[in-house]
Amino acid sequence: MKTILLFLSCTLAATLAAQPGQLQFFRPNDQYGLTTFEAAKADTLPFDRVAVRVGGDFAMQFQGLGQSNDAGNLVELGTNFNLPTANLNLDVQLSDGLRMHLTTYLSSRHHAEAWVRGGYLQVDKLDFIAPGFLAGLMEVATLRVGMDEFNYGDAHFRRTDNARVIYNPFVGNYLMDAFSTEAFGEVTLQHHGLLAVIGITNGKLNQNVLVNDRSDNHPSFYAKAGIDQRVNDELRMRLTVSVYTNPGQTTGTWLYGGDRSGSRYYGVLHTVADSLGQTQGGDFEGRFNARFTKLVAVQLNPFIQYRGLEFFGILERAAGNNNIPTPEGNREGAFTQLAGEVVYRFGRGERFYLAGRYNTVRGKRTESDPEDLTINRLNHGGAGSSPPTS
Repeated sequence: MKTILLFLSCTLAATLAAQPGQLQFFRPNDQYGLTTFEAAKADTLPFDRVAVRVGGDFAMQFQGLGQSNDAGNLVELGTNFNLPTANLNLDVQLSDGLRMHLTTYLSSRHHAEAWVRGGYLQVDKLDFIAPGFLAGLMEVATLRVGMDEFNYGDAHFRRTDNARVIYNPFVGNYLMDAFSTEAFGEVTLQHHGLLAVIGITNGKLNQNVLVNDRSDNHPSFYAKAGIDQRVNDELRMRLTVSVYTNPGQTTGTWLYGGDRSGSRYYGVLHTVADSLGQTQGGDFEGRFNARFTKLVAVQLNPFIQYRGLEFFGILERAAGNNNIPTPEGNREGAFTQLAGEVVYRFGRGERFYLAGRYNTVRGKRTESDPEDLTINRLNHGGAGSSPPTS
């Protein structure tokens, strides 16, 4: 037994020693990645050999929330720890400019068991086809193909993804949380601070090939354009606009309902049993999805960073038909989301921060609704962290 343990220890040590600390064209999964959006195209790391990097995320959440409403039918919430969540991240540098990523949820609110969130292949060079193949184009272009998170808007770069909480200054995500994992392909162009993205998904969260009377599957198309400039050593300014469209009747609902891990607010908006023994609420409460089909969404994102002070904003409009019959027939509806967050990072290595966020959603599911639905949320928080590891 001692011999076996010694052999396994030596093997593990050799494996860890063979893993380099950084990968090409890679967004760090620690403090270095906080204000990173798309991975930069700077070719600063030479390719040496096939490399594997194993990483992870772990979040243990202590919750102490109260809730009430006019109906008096919400469940009472206590103060205690929630189920810890964990992610396993696998990144492989296959060749020069060719990288693979895979994320597995080891534990999440909606699924306690381990399951694969998704993965993709990222291509920043085509030298695996022939040395220097389309080198001029690939100096500005990145291709990503897989079944994973696609690049609509900038808010998904600052959200909590199950146990990956380091990019988000707050516990929860935005009210209209634009995030989904679908079969996709996209091209990103970056040149001197200018940015353009164009992509397509199959519009489906749960992949299958079955056809029935409820299927009206159509692909989704999305695009982004913007500018990200560092004015000087202290000031950085970024502005992007993104658009997403899906004309299907069964595929447009996932843009704001694609996070299968569950909400970070446990038990909120859950009701006690009524006279019929029925309750309301689930693992995804605390966010809003109008479930529009034939969806068209536009998101505008400003980002300003001055020394340790950051501002990030959202102006978003989502419109579509949700198949709710009205006397005039199925009518279009629309919602507008506004959000602004301010973060101040300070201390040695900016390891501490204070932050505040205001988020509101307003609109109608159908044009014939008598009044707007309005949701407001105010967050504030602060934290400290250990030094970055990569």
